[in-house]
Amino acid sequence: MEVLPAIDLRGGKVVRLAQGDYERQTIYADDPCAVALELARAGAKWIHLVDLDGARTGRPANAEAVRAVRQATPVKMQVGGGMRDEAAIDRMLALGVDRVVVGSAALKDWTWFQGLMGQADLAGRIALGLDARGGRLAVQGWTEQLELRAVDVARRVSGWPLGAIVHTDIARDGMLEGVNVEATAELVAATDVPVIASGGVGSLRDVQRCREAGCAGVIIGRAWYEGRIDLARAFALAAA
Repeated sequence: MEVLPAIDLRGGKVVRLAQGDYERQTIYADDPCAVALELARAGAKWIHLVDLDGARTGRPANAEAVRAVRQATPVKMQVGGGMRDEAAIDRMLALGVDRVVVGSAALKDWTWFQGLMGQADLAGRIALGLDARGGRLAVQGWTEQLELRAVDVARRVSGWPLGAIVHTDIARDGMLEGVNVEATAELVAATDVPVIASGGVGSLRDVQRCREAGCAGVIIGRAWYEGRIDLARAFALAAA
């Protein structure tokens, strides 16, 4: 299992939101490159970057910060937020991003998303973002609730050439209350696409539970920024 430390970008700064609420923001650093280098030194193989401005507006707004991080470190990068059309996806891939997370656009225009999956050059380079409250999916920077269930969509994409499904429990995101392992395990059982858990990691126990549930990865954000998790220990535990 991979551990993916997160860098959430808003206005070029490294921030975290509580439960996706843009009014409940904490700024952790002004320089995302410095954070990325620290993560690389700690042993990170992947970094999960989120363009929070892009997630809200539907247009990537932190491409220059993504470019700078890409140039600063060789660590693999997974980027999401505002990936609503092929132009945005192509721009990220041209910057050297290894995997692009598509969430809202896929759920709002499934036919378009299916078309992406038919492009051989995108095989393994697209992740499907499934962000849920109580199992029901939310889009547009989590401001619009859908009736679709995350597990049903995960089942639908079984066999597709996706790099991953990134499953976020919105109610737990940024709250340090523990990953919703039960909901994530339901997705793992429903699909053959690798599932990455996100939202609520607060301790090494969460990393262990995600590994035991069969997750391909787990995203760690606030718990590291606030000194609750030693990344070296998290990487070792994930690899055990």
